[in-house]
Amino acid sequence: MSKYLVIVEETKTGYSAYSPDLPGCVATGNSKSEIILQIQEAIQFHIEGMREEGFALPEPHTEAIYCEA
Repeated sequence: MSKYLVIVEETKTGYSAYSPDLPGCVATGNSKSEIILQIQEAIQFHIEGMREEGFALPEPHTEAIYCEA
């Protein structure tokens, strides 16, 4: 099982999330708890689709760090 980085951003109407390692895999929601469930489902659906189409799954390669300013 791979772990993919997910970026969560607050928007004017709620939240959005995406995984840089899975282009096109995005989700939106009204709350952080909703967006977490939505992006988990989106990642599973995205990976299932890639497998069905015979595509190789991308290896996770992105990282996140925080820098103080």
